[in-house]
Amino acid sequence: MPAPNSRLTTFLEECRQRIDTELERRLSATGNGSGRLQQAMRYSVLGGGKRIRPALCMAAAAALGQPQDKATVPACTLELVHAYSLIHDDLPAMDDDELRRGRATTHIAFDEATAILAGDALQTLAFGWLADAPGLSDQIRLALIRELASASGHLGMVGGQAIDLESVGKRLTIDQLEKMHRHKTGALIAASVRMGALTAPGVSDDQLSALTIYSQTLGLAFQVQDDLLDIEGDTAVIGKPQGSDLARAKPTYPSLLGTMGARDYLAQLLDAALSSLEGFGEEGDILRDMAGYVVARTH
Repeated sequence: MPAPNSRLTTFLEECRQRIDTELERRLSATGNGSGRLQQAMRYSVLGGGKRIRPALCMAAAAALGQPQDKATVPACTLELVHAYSLIHDDLPAMDDDELRRGRATTHIAFDEATAILAGDALQTLAFGWLADAPGLSDQIRLALIRELASASGHLGMVGGQAIDLESVGKRLTIDQLEKMHRHKTGALIAASVRMGALTAPGVSDDQLSALTIYSQTLGLAFQVQDDLLDIEGDTAVIGKPQGSDLARAKPTYPSLLGTMGARDYLAQLLDAALSSLEGFGEEGDILRDMAGYVVARTH
């Protein structure tokens, strides 16, 4: 599949720099608590990552004509919640992984108790940052808090992880697998797009509906590609052990559909995501590019 085009490459790099700078600045000002805890928080958040969720947030804001500075803090809070979820997913009680983004997971680099606390701290910090997000009205801040809470809680990401743990070694149907991933992976990706859109006071119901369809479809596509990378990727490239899902007998799209079937489904999801953006002009091009990038990524 093709590499990201120059327009998207430029956008992703500018977005990554903006987000990393803001995360560094804000995490450096988190107070005088436990130094070890703060080190673990910084290790987990600032240790690389593609920043796809923040990029989707900022791309959605741009599609509605909203300046990047209005979406920067909401985008950062998505990365905090994502980082917290990875810390907890990697724990011995969950997926028991020792490698993430090409280096030791947080509980290996520090210890299990510190990793749990770092995840807890990042989750709550995200909502504190949203409550004080600059340049937004109280009404918009409240809508963003509600969106992130719904996507990350028991009806979203956490609920999806619970279903995932319950499903190990079981033979799921496609509908059951889709339900799991709409929660575990898709909910936060959908929230990323919706939160970017919600920073724009003039977003219409039709626009929000179209972006919701786009984001939900993209969330599934992200997971299908993740599943394919687990069986076809290189550990040195994907940053975690290749074949780890297979080794744990976790249900995946390739295990149910076969590799070619999963690739066909991925192409269908990409078409659906692009179709949902038909009401947007050139302002939606970065979102279109992001859809292609998600299904073409190699890590």
